[in-house]
Amino acid sequence: MSFWTAVLPPQPPRPPLAGDEEADVCVVGAGYTGLWTAYYLAVADPSLRITVLEAEHAGFGASGRNGGWCSALFPKSVGYLERAFGREAALALNAAMESAVDEVGRVAAAEGIDCDYAKGGTVVLARSPAQLARARAEVAEAARYGIELHLLTAAEAKARAGATDVLGGTYTPHCAAIQPAKLVRGLAAACLRRGVRIYERSAVTRLDPGVATTAHGRVRAPIVVRATEGFTPRLPGHRRAITPLYSLMIATDPLPPAFWAEAGLAARETFADGRHLIIYGQRTADDRLAFGGRGAPYHYGSAIDPAFDHEPRVFADLARVLRTLFPFIGDEVPVARTWGGPLGVARDWMASVGLDPATGLAWAGGYVGDGVGTANLAGRTLADLITGAGSDLVRLPWVGHRSPNWEPEPLRWLGINASLRLMTTSDAAEARTGRPAKRAELISRMLGN
Repeated sequence: MSFWTAVLPPQPPRPPLAGDEEADVCVVGAGYTGLWTAYYLAVADPSLRITVLEAEHAGFGASGRNGGWCSALFPKSVGYLERAFGREAALALNAAMESAVDEVGRVAAAEGIDCDYAKGGTVVLARSPAQLARARAEVAEAARYGIELHLLTAAEAKARAGATDVLGGTYTPHCAAIQPAKLVRGLAAACLRRGVRIYERSAVTRLDPGVATTAHGRVRAPIVVRATEGFTPRLPGHRRAITPLYSLMIATDPLPPAFWAEAGLAARETFADGRHLIIYGQRTADDRLAFGGRGAPYHYGSAIDPAFDHEPRVFADLARVLRTLFPFIGDEVPVARTWGGPLGVARDWMASVGLDPATGLAWAGGYVGDGVGTANLAGRTLADLITGAGSDLVRLPWVGHRSPNWEPEPLRWLGINASLRLMTTSDAAEARTGRPAKRAELISRMLGN
């Protein structure tokens, strides 16, 4: 259980599916993607019979475990999107992602969902000459597209996040810090109020056109939506469609005013630095640091297991990095809880959403850890595709994209874990020399950015 869920009052489980059922739309997965899809469908057409099937409980996966960044980040860069789809399409997708940040806040307010939403933006610190060079390049690239990304001086960056060794950084206003479990729980309640049926402990064992099969019965519907993200490999025929990669987090005890006087984050900015092996954090509404990062290994065969949520080495590394960033936190980081979970990655690192009109099978996912805002955009897009609304959303370049399958094992295991190692050694080389690591160029080429 994540910290986000652990601090909420216990919620009785919803009943499982009890026998066969008919619906107009069946959604598989009660995370952000599935619930946003159900919500917008119910808003668009209250007469629709919408059924959501969930293997555990609503928000069990990444939706209830993530870092709480509702951001405009998309797995592929705008430069890549321009090369692949053209400038106009790239900018339209970026604008849609930016609007998704505000849309989440709008719906939360309209539905009375207290998810600690605070749009303080994101500061990415540059703490080495190599990171500063990348920050300057990113700001120059953003300026070429008219995208708002500010280059910060060392003083400006430290005024937002008072970390050590800061040489500069970047700032974007297009991110809100949230409490993820509060959002997903409130979204499920909003769906129920609008007549959506949510069945928990109803794992789907097979997806076919027009039917989702569980051990408790089958739901027949002309439209079936796969919204399973990192758990997709558990579905027959989808083992190589999405790879689950683990991201782990720690949350501290509430920290005193003296700490925040130095650490800043007064607007609850989300924060990171420019290293290759991603870290991410936020100041919570009750003055904790919630801090996470990559580094956990990929498990052979796209395996998913609760035991993988706990990697003591990674938790120790996260605490060490926090002490490096904010040494005034003390000799021992007051860790209140540790947790983790899988996120979904497509082979070409390209998130996608779509509906096959021939089969009625729809999908969304492959967010690479940036799913809070992207799932909202996916839900609105799926709702428009299903209802035939013909909006601008259905013409965005990620709609209908089909990623190639991942390589079979053991190539998948070797390639992914080698990439993780490459990011780690690149960061170590840059810390040692102060120069950009040439080996890191391999990472960018592998990601297609």
